Amino acid sequence: MSHTSLDPSPTPTVLFVCVHNAGRSQMAAGYLRSIAGDRVEVLSAGSEPADRINPVAIEAMREEGIEIAGQEPRILAVDDVRASDVVITMGCGDACPIFPGKRYEDWQLDDPAGLDLEAVRPIRDEIKRRVEALVRNLV
Repeated sequence: MSHTSLDPSPTPTVLFVCVHNAGRSQMAAGYLRSIAGDRVEVLSAGSEPADRINPVAIEAMREEGIEIAGQEPRILAVDDVRASDVVITMGCGDACPIFPGKRYEDWQLDDPAGLDLEAVRPIRDEIKRRVEALVRNLV
């Protein structure tokens, strides 16, 4: 799908936020990068980032052909929120600052921390469904 318009619309920025930035937000970011490519700027962060990405989340995404092992959990910065058009929270409660004019969504998803691959797959698949719907509304 190529844009032939002389005035291309600015690339939307989507920020995924969960507590540890090690599972849900990383899987969502991986899917969005894979599905939307360079049509969307993708950020992810956590209110209390973990030391590393959940290895089961990495394995679950590898089954989908998406590599997230190279990502690192990072702390949520106010500037991340300010720079984003869409902010999607996943159980981080009130840790995410609210700015007027942004689109906020809260995705109620189970935390994959401590779960085995069998239990993480349905969470991954639900994230994929939601990201696909998000892309349809964005680009």
